[in-house]
Amino acid sequence: MAEDNNTPQAGAAEGEKPQLKFSLQRIYVKDISFEAPNSPSVFKQAFKPKVNLDLNTTSQKVADDQYEVVVKVTAQVNDSETGTTSFLAEVEQAGLFHISGIEGAQLEQTLGAFCPNLLFPYARECVDNLVNRGGFPPLMLAPVNFEAMYAQRKQREAQQASQAAENTH
Repeated sequence: MAEDNNTPQAGAAEGEKPQLKFSLQRIYVKDISFEAPNSPSVFKQAFKPKVNLDLNTTSQKVADDQYEVVVKVTAQVNDSETGTTSFLAEVEQAGLFHISGIEGAQLEQTLGAFCPNLLFPYARECVDNLVNRGGFPPLMLAPVNFEAMYAQRKQREAQQASQAAENTH
């Protein structure tokens, strides 16, 4: 039945149908770290957190039609008054995706925005769990719009390419 939804591309020979396939094969933690460098003294003072959050995504082709996508979340929480580090939590949440029939810009957007959207809830849960196990109140990260992040990154790359072209003339 899935074949009924596919239509031949312009110029494709009769009987040849593009097979668009997308499946999430595995979700896993690639790297994880938690540090509370000032414990136990950090627990003796009132908790007034200042959160610094860094978010990054990467992807790589690992085999034919198989891609690994990684969402890296780094949360450093300092005391807002003293600047003392309360904790540092880092999680690299990864997924193994089978993708075929998608190429070029569409594949790039799938790997840079769609896949990270699928992985981020797992990363959020992992960070929250780490922070709780470290003895701190939950750190509930807000949802992230990876589509907007992807669009901003593409816009930045276009501006940099434009500036580089101007500098060579």
